[in-house]
Amino acid sequence: QVQLVESGGGSVQAGGSLRLSCASSENFYSMGWFRQAPGLEREGVAGMYTPLRERYYVDSVKDRFTITLDNAEKMLFLQMNNLNPEDTGIYYCAAARTPLYGTDLVSHDRFPYWGQGTRVTVSS
Repeated sequence: QVQLVESGGGSVQAGGSLRLSCASSENFYSMGWFRQAPGLEREGVAGMYTPLRERYYVDSVKDRFTITLDNAEKMLFLQMNNLNPEDTGIYYCAAARTPLYGTDLVSHDRFPYWGQGTRVTVSS
C-alpha cells in the first residue's frame, strides 16, 4: 500500500522559510508538491522526474522554492524561502510510477498517489 506522509508545515511571517518533508513508502519515477488555498483549486508547485533529478517549478515559486529528493531515505523535500501570504494553503505530496516531464510534473491529474497534506500559513 502506497503511503505518502507530509510534515513540516506551520505558521510563519512573510519573508520567512519552511521546509516540507514527504516520507514515501517506495521510490517513484515522478514526485511533486501541490497546494490548495482556501476556496481555490489544487495547483501544482514543483515536481521532479526522479531518475535524472529533473525539476519543474511554476513561475510563482521559481527562485524561492527548491524541490529535492533523498532517494535512499525515500524522502521528498520542498524548501520554501521568502514566503508570502499567497503561499498559504495545504501542501500535498504526490507520486506517480510513470515518468513525467515538464508541465506534467505540476498537473494533478497525472499523479495517482497523494498524501494527506500539511498546512502552511503565511501572515503579512
